[in-house]
Amino acid sequence: MDLSHFSLFRNDPQSAAEVLEHALKGDMDAQFMAGLIYAEGRGVPVDRVQSFFWFSKAIAQGDKDAERLRVIVGGQMSEEEFQTARRLVAAEAEAGQWEEEPKSRH
Repeated sequence: MDLSHFSLFRNDPQSAAEVLEHALKGDMDAQFMAGLIYAEGRGVPVDRVQSFFWFSKAIAQGDKDAERLRVIVGGQMSEEEFQTARRLVAAEAEAGQWEEEPKSRH
């Protein structure tokens, strides 16, 4: 997916939906962008749990930039948010969607 035209969009639910559609299909770049979308509230409400989740998906595919941003998001999360994100990641791992399960926020 070419994400270059999404670099400056703000509060655009249609663009966010398009990125999320590609993220759900396994596109690593879209997963990274989904992490940003939820971290910054670009077209969706800010949701650190979803941001951490999508960055984790991108990391599992080798995205090093997502690792740095997940650290930032993780540092902003409450313990409850972090545990919720871990459950989402674990559910994906159990479903065979990826191997990694984060043990810490970093």
